Amino acid sequence: MAAAGKRKRISHLKAHTSDNAGVAQSSGTHEAHVPRDGSAENFVEGSILRITMENFLTYDHTVVYPGPNLNMIVGANGTGKSSIVCAICLGLAGKTAILGRGDKVGLYVKRGCTKGSIQIELYKEGGNLLIQREIFVENNQSVWMLHGKHSSQKAVEEEVKALHIQVGNLCQFLPQEKVGEFAKMSNIELLEATEKSVGPPEMYEFHCKLKSFRTREREMENVVKEKTSFLEKARQRNERNKHDVERFYEKKRHLDMIKMLERKKPWVEYEELRTELEGVKKEREDAKQKLRSLKEQQAPMLRKVQNIDSRLKPIENQMKEKTAGIRDASQKCKAKQDQLDLKHKEIEDIKQALSLKQTVEADRQKRINNTRRMIEGLKEELASAGEQPDVGPRLEEVNAELRRIQEERAKMEGEKADLRREKDSLNGEYRLLTNKLRTVEDMMNRKEEKLRGRSRDTHTAIQWLRENKALFTGNVYEPMMLVINVRDNRFAKYVENHISFNDLRAFVFQRKDDMERFMEEVRDKQNLRVNSVAAPDQSAASRPPSRPIESLRHFGFFSYLRELFEAPEEVMSYLVNQYRVHDVPVGTEQTKAMIKTVIEEPYLKMLYTAEERYTVKKSLYSNKTSTSNSAVRPSQYLTIAVDAEEKRKLEEQIKVCESSMQAIDAQMSAMQKRADTLDRRDNELRVQKKELTDLKGKKRQLEQKISTKQDSLRQMEQGGVDLQKIEQETQDMISAVNKQKVAIVTEFMTHMKARARLSQEKVFLCLETVGLMAEKTKLETDCREGSAELRAMEQACGQLEQRKARLLERCKALMRRAREICNMDPGQTVVPPELHTAFSQLSLCCVAAGLQPAESLLCCCRPSAS
Repeated sequence: MAAAGKRKRISHLKAHTSDNAGVAQSSGTHEAHVPRDGSAENFVEGSILRITMENFLTYDHTVVYPGPNLNMIVGANGTGKSSIVCAICLGLAGKTAILGRGDKVGLYVKRGCTKGSIQIELYKEGGNLLIQREIFVENNQSVWMLHGKHSSQKAVEEEVKALHIQVGNLCQFLPQEKVGEFAKMSNIELLEATEKSVGPPEMYEFHCKLKSFRTREREMENVVKEKTSFLEKARQRNERNKHDVERFYEKKRHLDMIKMLERKKPWVEYEELRTELEGVKKEREDAKQKLRSLKEQQAPMLRKVQNIDSRLKPIENQMKEKTAGIRDASQKCKAKQDQLDLKHKEIEDIKQALSLKQTVEADRQKRINNTRRMIEGLKEELASAGEQPDVGPRLEEVNAELRRIQEERAKMEGEKADLRREKDSLNGEYRLLTNKLRTVEDMMNRKEEKLRGRSRDTHTAIQWLRENKALFTGNVYEPMMLVINVRDNRFAKYVENHISFNDLRAFVFQRKDDMERFMEEVRDKQNLRVNSVAAPDQSAASRPPSRPIESLRHFGFFSYLRELFEAPEEVMSYLVNQYRVHDVPVGTEQTKAMIKTVIEEPYLKMLYTAEERYTVKKSLYSNKTSTSNSAVRPSQYLTIAVDAEEKRKLEEQIKVCESSMQAIDAQMSAMQKRADTLDRRDNELRVQKKELTDLKGKKRQLEQKISTKQDSLRQMEQGGVDLQKIEQETQDMISAVNKQKVAIVTEFMTHMKARARLSQEKVFLCLETVGLMAEKTKLETDCREGSAELRAMEQACGQLEQRKARLLERCKALMRRAREICNMDPGQTVVPPELHTAFSQLSLCCVAAGLQPAESLLCCCRPSAS
């Protein structure tokens, strides 16, 4: 079938058949007249008589009358051929997968409509079959009707199958999208499809049975071959078994002889072990006798060692007593020494108190002498003072000027307080603005760090540009990734996937000569690998999109790419001109669900869904459309959003604050100069006032000072102390403390002598202990030399005892084993006569049985053992 177009009007439809086929024309809901040649006798069961479509793909409403021998639909592009083919498939209960188009049945409803319908009338003897299917877009469901009554899809499928209609068979129904699959079918697949299409129903079943019979024939041939091979192998195995039987009987004779040998072997082993046990008993008795003699030899030396130990024990007790006495005496000496130290400190405190009182008395005498001299000087000055002129009027003038200065200073202080409050407010606002600006700059620094991690040369060029911006006449912008500000972090991935990284790290220049100067400096001279671009001469930043975004919202698009971020005008102009960011829509999951319909829009060249990017290209030669898609990578650089406009406003506000604070500082500086002038004048007036006041009341002041000094002198003279009495009391206190020290020293010497006596006695005891320990060591050395032989003998006796016990247990075990092998009673100790005879005959069979010389002991028949 030829390719179907998407036009809404059918211009020509023709069915090539052996008879004349129908031709339909439709516009809107108008049904055209369709001539038909032939009567119902020309149709066979299952022939399509009529197809009615409403709101289906390109059609609003149309009716098609195929001829009785329709086998192909041809026509120009856009005439609706695929719409008719899709209607036949979906109206006859076919799957959407057969058509190779949309996988959801709702996609076949005409765009903008909520539902569509297909009605197909099939020829059938006894009454035509009328099938109707209504398709709903909202829930992607269908409603089936047979002869105008509601039915199920399964019932429709059974009716279609009864008429031998197979829309899934490419030899019977071939949509244009499945032509490639039809060409890939093998000869076997074509044969089977042809049988299903043109043959009677039983033909394909017979073919399948024939294939199964051939498979069973091959299986039975393989079974016959396997049976024949098994029979031949069984014959060969029987021949080999004859030799095995002869070897079996020979083996049985040898096993009988081995069994008898095994019954005799425990008795021989028991007798050998019993003999070894008797030898061990004799060796043990000899060792015990030797051990007793060694112990008798060492007894005197052991008694001497015990005697020395008994003498050492009381000496050790005495040493412990002496040590405890020495420790007690040392503690008492330390306590007396601490008491002496306290008495020394007490004497020092008494002497220090006396010295302090002497110093205070000396200071008092010095102040008395000074006061007397001052009184004499004041009396001389009072005697020389004469009559003073009247200074009252001048004093009033000075006081008036001082009051004026105070009023002016108070007014100035109020103004300064207002200015300080205003400055504090500006300071607070300045700190707030600088903190906000620092936050914005920190975000810029984070973006710079990411750029430096990816391109260190670009970061170096940024530093050079910031230091040399005065070299350029036009606007120069740092790399785009630093000046682009995404309005929402969720959309950063679309911007970053759309703009190449080479452009994201490129500098943007308003003038081309500035770009050439920049590249000559950083690339040619500094050998840095950087990118730069020039903005278009005519700004394209505000270029309108091809279509308003409102016309795309029914596809799930919510914005064009340009509206998702901010950038300077020159940068935005470059991106609009180079990447068409004003014309690339961004959609949601709804867009992804409708992608097959979206990419058919002729004006969309590139678009974004929630997680993918689609690029649509149309061939200039074949006019065919190709689509490629790729996953949207997560953003790495543009997730950090920096509001450039906010940064500019913050910088302007900071400048306004700085200028306001500078103006306030200038006003406060002028006020401070005026205040300094007032202070100097105030100081001058106060000096004048003091001089006038002094002149007015100098005599009275001198008399008052003399009276005050005389009162102070009398108080100082009455506050004296008797130093001789204090010194005598101090000497008495020191003598009392010294007497206490003498008593303490006497007790200290007594404890020292006791400690020395106890130490001497401890030394004597240590010497006695050393002598006894030397004697004990010599005796122990002598004993140790004999003890080595004694221990060796004790060890040998122990080993012999253990060996005797093991041998005894083994003898008992061998006896039990021999009785069990010979089937004897537990208390029976004599070998039965028949076994005795058999054991005696075994001596003649040793060589014949292949026994080794060591095993010939089995030939010695020992019938009994205890």
